Parts: sequence; structure tokens; C-alpha cells
Amino acid sequence: MITEITQGVKVTVATEYQPEYSSPVQSHYVFTYKISIENCSEYTVQLLRRHWFIHDANGTVREVEGEGVVGQQPVLEPGETHEYISGCNLKTGIGKMNGTYLMERVVDGKTFQARIPEFVMVVPYKLN
Repeated sequence: MITEITQGVKVTVATEYQPEYSSPVQSHYVFTYKISIENCSEYTVQLLRRHWFIHDANGTVREVEGEGVVGQQPVLEPGETHEYISGCNLKTGIGKMNGTYLMERVVDGKTFQARIPEFVMVVPYKLN
């Protein structure tokens, strides 16, 4: 797991390779990632948008942007955590992702970018 904290918003990521949905012969590798977003600040915050950069080992970079996460724009009171699982497909057995969440402080409408730490996705047999 890897963690980053921005203005009291703690983002933790864990990844897992999904061999049953992957086809290495066809250069198709599927990974899931579990994200935990914890509000360690003293303010209620809401996640409005996500912005991802997805890197394959062959140099391809994809950019994904949109509202919320998995169809939700969670509101987190101080001390609350929101978790979700999503997925990513790569054309190589090694890749990485990073990005930001656009967060809003509910009390005054001030927005800020909470950093999603860069994380690596590696097919387990590539490590041997």
C-alpha cells in the first residue's frame, strides 16, 4: 500500500493483478485497485471529480477525467473514510497510475486538489 496526504485528505492505494480477466498472449493485463480516502482534517469535504494518468511500460499514457468515483461524490465528515474498488487494463505487464481528486470544503466552498499517490501495477511473475 502507498499513501499520500493533502490538506488533511489521506489517500491510500492497494493493487491486485487479475489473471482470470487478463490475456498476456493478447497483451491484455487487468488490475484492480482499492482506494481508501480518509478525512483527517477538521472540515467536512466532498469529492467532486477525479483526474487520472495511466502509464503503460511501452510509453503509452492515457488520461481519464470525470465526476466522482464509481458513480459517487462522497461527503466525508472529519474522521470518516470512503473506500472503493475500481480497475484498469494495461497493454503491458507493468504500468503505473497517479492523479488527483478535486475536493471541496463544504463550509466555505473552497476547492483543492488531493493528490493520489503514484502506484505501480506489476504482473507477479514479472518480479521473478
